[in-house]
Amino acid sequence: MPVGMIERVGRNTNNTLAAFGDFCVFVARTILWIPTLFRWKNLRLLFPQMYEVGVRSVPVIAVTGAFIGMVLAIESHTTFKTIGQEYRLGSIINLSVVKQIGPVLAAVMLAGRIGGALTAELGTMNVTEQLDALRVMGADPIRYLVVPRFVACVLLTPILTIYSDLLGVIGGWLISVKFLGVPDAPYWYYSAQAVDNYQIFEGIVKSIFFGGAIGLISCYKGFTCGAGASGVGRACTESFVMSFIAIIILNFFFAQMLKEIYIAVYGIKGIF
Repeated sequence: MPVGMIERVGRNTNNTLAAFGDFCVFVARTILWIPTLFRWKNLRLLFPQMYEVGVRSVPVIAVTGAFIGMVLAIESHTTFKTIGQEYRLGSIINLSVVKQIGPVLAAVMLAGRIGGALTAELGTMNVTEQLDALRVMGADPIRYLVVPRFVACVLLTPILTIYSDLLGVIGGWLISVKFLGVPDAPYWYYSAQAVDNYQIFEGIVKSIFFGGAIGLISCYKGFTCGAGASGVGRACTESFVMSFIAIIILNFFFAQMLKEIYIAVYGIKGIF
């Protein structure tokens, strides 16, 4: 291997480790400032971010959730009908929506809409030296800019996930029962057999961490973006890509961990 290539690999590895260390420091500082947000005079910083993250994301989440349930119904019906089990269609649709697809797709849509917006906003403030101005005035930018956005993502991502799940369930039922002719009573009976409170709880728990990852990664990329419009644009792209990767990785580890907890509490027979 050429010496130059070894040097580049080593340099890139060092830069990656240094960036990860900076991100860990950024996360620690954000968490340490969270208690100060819940003082009455500081709550005014939270409400605009909750509106931006929550209210303005409702149409995107609604369309995504509803059509995912519909697509699952269309794609699953033929296979289930072939083996004479179309009555159980509701179980696979609703279990897939509330446990995996609903939380993950809701988080991905938020990473694209909210993550990009947060990175662009903070990146522009960084490029125009507004963050430096806050530091000169003795104010911590993480306290006033990052913490409200992070808390809003953590609080509202589970609520949006529940909304997405609800519309996914309704969309799956609408296509299965009203268009594909699956009987209504067996559809809901087998859905109730397959989906219990633990599966719903699992999706909500994962969505909390998805929201936290989106908020932290987006704000960090905004704080560390390069100079100029190209730097902000590159930071927005990196923000979405890294948020998406974080969501997929977190989903894997939480799926394994929560499955083990389910087996420990309910036994292996509860899975089938």
